[in-house]
Amino acid sequence: MRAHSLELIGDAMLPKPEPACLVMADISGYTGYLAGVELDHAQDILADLIDTIVGALRPPFQLSKLEGDAAFVYLVAPEFDGSHLQDTIESAYFTFRRRQRDIKQASICECDACRLIPTLDLKFIAHYGQIAKQTMSGQEELIGRDVILVHRLLKNNVEAKLARHAYILYTDAFAQRTGMNPQAQGLIEHHETVEIIGDVRCWLRDLEAGWQADAARKRVEVSAAEAIASFVIDVEAARQTTWEFLTAPGHRVMWTAGATGVEEDVANGRRGAGTVNHCMHGKDVIIEEVLDWQPPDYLTRRIQLFDTGVNLTLTHALSDGPSGGTRIEVRVAPPPPELMERFVQIGPMMQQSMQASGEALVKLLNEAAARIRASTASAPEVPASAARFATQPVHDRGAAPG
Repeated sequence: MRAHSLELIGDAMLPKPEPACLVMADISGYTGYLAGVELDHAQDILADLIDTIVGALRPPFQLSKLEGDAAFVYLVAPEFDGSHLQDTIESAYFTFRRRQRDIKQASICECDACRLIPTLDLKFIAHYGQIAKQTMSGQEELIGRDVILVHRLLKNNVEAKLARHAYILYTDAFAQRTGMNPQAQGLIEHHETVEIIGDVRCWLRDLEAGWQADAARKRVEVSAAEAIASFVIDVEAARQTTWEFLTAPGHRVMWTAGATGVEEDVANGRRGAGTVNHCMHGKDVIIEEVLDWQPPDYLTRRIQLFDTGVNLTLTHALSDGPSGGTRIEVRVAPPPPELMERFVQIGPMMQQSMQASGEALVKLLNEAAARIRASTASAPEVPASAARFATQPVHDRGAAPG
């Protein structure tokens, strides 16, 4: 049996409650989809999409269990970074949409299960509350009032307000505990009435609108071809963890060479494009403006280096590493011609700083990856897809022999 935190009440040992962020990721429209399509490919497509969703959510979230066409994940931590958790959930939706598109393009099958893939969508319920962990029949289960609440909120009145299937419903408890500012972000206030619990104040993010805005926005990325200098490191941590260490002020000060503090100025209540960072180095400060923000793929910053008069544009690009971790490539854009001489002069200083920062970052991320592996060792397995929808058309299998 896996050990859990316990407290003694009378003569009984009961699981000790822990604060946690709880998220339900539910594939919308799957029940209706399943009723009219070929079961063989439908099950394989579901396995593929669930694997995609869970893979995008963990870490930082840990899988509690799969519930048909839904995944229930949670995060127990001493502190919760609302910006990072929002990025994780929203990027999971974008990953789902891209995978949905890729399946449609890759499949050579014309069965209804493959043809109707675009009718599926995704919704999330995100809540903060108290949980307890209990092992029943060899399986760890989360129990408690808040576990019940997040499940009850799957049946809601959101679609009547948004007229769309794709959304995130954040409870006000989640928003307050993670430091979100729903009004500044333009989230939609919403209320649900849940039996026994009563009125639940919530905030809605329209994911379809977010998907359209993401597709239309201008990318600002220094490509490998145009970079005048680059720096590459490989770490054992997943991209989501690597992204958090690269962007969250509390993590950045731990590995940035010479940094004594990092303060951020967030314009709309959430870290992202337009955020201005002040990276303190004793009495000196490096000012950074975030130009582009695509978690967990890349971010681009414009950096004002002390009093050198040189402004640099850098992209941190993240990709899957050769051993299951992450490859980080820092790409530096060429400065204007009139500043090239100064850039060459500060080159050795930049190289030394990047080297020291990179070594510290590798150590921290490898340690974080080891902790995550240990904490998720007993997590439920996610069924693997055989990708039959791409290689074995339904109408070609099972034909009578000639």
